[in-house]
Amino acid sequence: MLITPVLLCGGSGTRLWPLSRKSYPKQFVPIMGEETLFQASARRLSGEAGSFRFAAPVVLTNSDFRFIVTEQLQAAGIDPGAILIEPDGRNTGPAVLAAALRAHAEAEDAVLLVAPSDHVVPDTAAFHAAVARGLEAVAQGQLVTFGITPSHAETAYGYLELAAAPDSGGAPVPLKQFVEKPDAARAAEMLAAGNFKWNAGIFLFRAADIIAAFAAHAPALMEPVQAALEEARPDLGFLRLAPEPWGRAEDISIDYAVMEKAANLSVVPFDAAWSDLGGWDAVWRESGPDADGVVTSGGATAIGCRDTLLRSDSEQLEVVGIGLEGIMAVAMNDAVLVADKSRAQDVKKAVAALKEKGAAQATQFPKDHRPWGWFESLAVGDRFQVKRILVHPGAALSLQSHVHRSEHWIVVEGTAKVTVDGEVKLVTENESVYVPLGSVHRMENPGKVPMVLIEVQTGAYVGEDDIVRYEDVYARG
Repeated sequence: MLITPVLLCGGSGTRLWPLSRKSYPKQFVPIMGEETLFQASARRLSGEAGSFRFAAPVVLTNSDFRFIVTEQLQAAGIDPGAILIEPDGRNTGPAVLAAALRAHAEAEDAVLLVAPSDHVVPDTAAFHAAVARGLEAVAQGQLVTFGITPSHAETAYGYLELAAAPDSGGAPVPLKQFVEKPDAARAAEMLAAGNFKWNAGIFLFRAADIIAAFAAHAPALMEPVQAALEEARPDLGFLRLAPEPWGRAEDISIDYAVMEKAANLSVVPFDAAWSDLGGWDAVWRESGPDADGVVTSGGATAIGCRDTLLRSDSEQLEVVGIGLEGIMAVAMNDAVLVADKSRAQDVKKAVAALKEKGAAQATQFPKDHRPWGWFESLAVGDRFQVKRILVHPGAALSLQSHVHRSEHWIVVEGTAKVTVDGEVKLVTENESVYVPLGSVHRMENPGKVPMVLIEVQTGAYVGEDDIVRYEDVYARG
């Protein structure tokens, strides 16, 4: 049996601010260990797994994240089957339908496993066993979802009410109904009842069956999504869905569009550990608190603390907590969150408040990730800016010029190949080059290791939009 994974890779992850932001959401951040959540998800849905094997994954993401997706898949050693670019976010309904229509056109018997790319599932073998159990129901035309056995009375998740109590073998059980996020009292009741599971938003079905379900329960989505796929255009290995028909598709989740209306739903119980890391309290719980309930990471030190999360994601910033209880503190170079752990779900309110006041930290990550690498601002003044820039091996910035600024580049790691007004030279560590205002220039990394330089910009305007591109291997405007 061949299963095609469909990884949903959008969203802003505001409840894990400041580590997760709109410009660089949580799935791309190494929150739990060295690997990102996206990479861990792609690994989990790859290779052989007993009675089935995974095909190359299909990834749905947006234009801003397309190069991050390819970079992280490459680092994980995974070749994607396709990367579909959504012109704008329309929720999971249109995204899943687009993936299903594409898969069905390639193979009428295609089986899809649809999963968010930002979940934590430590026991891969247990998850694969659950998928194998779900295939039995899929063969009978069922749409399968996975229900997580609750470990506590959680109010941040939706629930699945099973038609019967699950057996000890974890066989699929018919779904009675979806249950919206409950209050604390109702969550406690459902935990005690035994036939309620957390809704993980992970689905397994034949492409033909989910297409039929959309046609029956959300027919208005069929034409615009089909047209967006038919009119899609290739772009540097990506497939860009056509924006005009895609914009006509309703913004709706697959749960509301199909799953809550379909009668052929089965739930596979999953008893192993799982988390969607939907808040810093979840990160605290999944990180394994010590005997005092304390979790520290990065440059963080706890003294006499209890039930507390302390985290520093800046190499230059030490975070010290003394006598704290029930607190979560997360520090980065440009923003610090300090909150009562019981208010973890309110972090998104902080993001909204920062947006209201126009703070860049609400949405912008300190490191600005680009197809060729990343940069971060170290210092900004009225007529200058200092940046640290990392360029990946073999990567190149566009051939460009600036109207309002000159630049001075100092290589601190690796070797740069620099073009200034047609003159090309290699610049090694502790060497520098000057780029006069208006000069046509390009920076490349011809080496096998990352190249890092310090850039000093001076001029009347140092904004990112002061750029004229002449050539760009990444086909940006």
